[in-house]
Amino acid sequence: MRAADACPGVLRPHRAEDGAMVRLRLPGGRVPARTLRRLSDLAAAYGNGVLQLTSRAGLQLRGLPDPLPPAFVDAVTATGLLPSPTHERVRNIVASPLTGLHGGRADVSGLTRDLDLALIAEPALAELPGRFLFVLDDGRGDVLDLRLDLGYRATGPEGGQLLVGGPDLGLPVTAGEVVPTLVGLALAFAAARTDTGAWHVRELPAWVASLDLVPVPVPAAPVTGPAGTPLGAVGGAASVAVPLAMLTGPQVAAVEHAVGDGAVVITPWRGLVLPGAAGSLPALAEAGLVTDDEGAWAQLSACVGAPACARGRIDTTALASALVGRGTQLPRTHLSGCERRCGAPTGHHVDLVAPTLAEAVHAVGGR
Repeated sequence: MRAADACPGVLRPHRAEDGAMVRLRLPGGRVPARTLRRLSDLAAAYGNGVLQLTSRAGLQLRGLPDPLPPAFVDAVTATGLLPSPTHERVRNIVASPLTGLHGGRADVSGLTRDLDLALIAEPALAELPGRFLFVLDDGRGDVLDLRLDLGYRATGPEGGQLLVGGPDLGLPVTAGEVVPTLVGLALAFAAARTDTGAWHVRELPAWVASLDLVPVPVPAAPVTGPAGTPLGAVGGAASVAVPLAMLTGPQVAAVEHAVGDGAVVITPWRGLVLPGAAGSLPALAEAGLVTDDEGAWAQLSACVGAPACARGRIDTTALASALVGRGTQLPRTHLSGCERRCGAPTGHHVDLVAPTLAEAVHAVGGR
């Protein structure tokens, strides 16, 4: 048996070196802009003042008091982002960020909502591991490399392939079968993991083999930029990256101004898609958001590093700023404060693990 699942939520925060940290799940990455602003206000009032984007299209607030003030928890609950206290840590649903906005073979945003409601409705699924991941791909293949546990890839509006343990094994399903089949498999996994403590489907190969799955053709890799979703104007939307995934108050204000009462889509590559906001790209860039795939900040990611993390041996934020400040072209690069490599991208990248500042600048940016 492995150690207990310590994945944080709001009702079970993580105690970091910089204070308490909470994580909010946002199925499909969608959040109203006014709610994003409210969370930003809470981060300023109680924490370090920024919203941290996660690799599962969610949000983290850091530097919070420990224990959390009840007023903070009540304020987060009032946003509507905690529809089920028992299921808050298992609503890990990533969907193609541009679905229903531009491209793709089907709009899976409705399936995202339906799957979230179905997960919450099953008491037994509250026991799923906090790392268990559902992925809904609209046919473009952009989220299939996110180490899914259960997922779906649309081949058209009427259906596609249900995926188990990865993108290459699954079953053909109609669109109407997607949610009940995913829920049924999640329940079966929850029962199968009881004696093992497994966190992921791939840790139970015998259970996977019992499902009589068939090979699924893997689609060609989508055309994307270093930030996953191409940056700039995409089908009328504004697609931007957030430097080091740290969204500041002024940036949130610019985002809200760009979309008004609309919603924002957080991407699993720690960026934002703002529907209908392509005309606001200059103002978003002025606020410090990245609108160009060639920009240095679009090429760079990092773990939170020291001093916020007890394991971190370097200040990754300072190192990243030094690299960008050199003004040289960077390859896709991830900075890690320790060997855990938290937040590292799944694609090809240069991996810098806890070097000294001088060594890292030399290795990536040249002399």
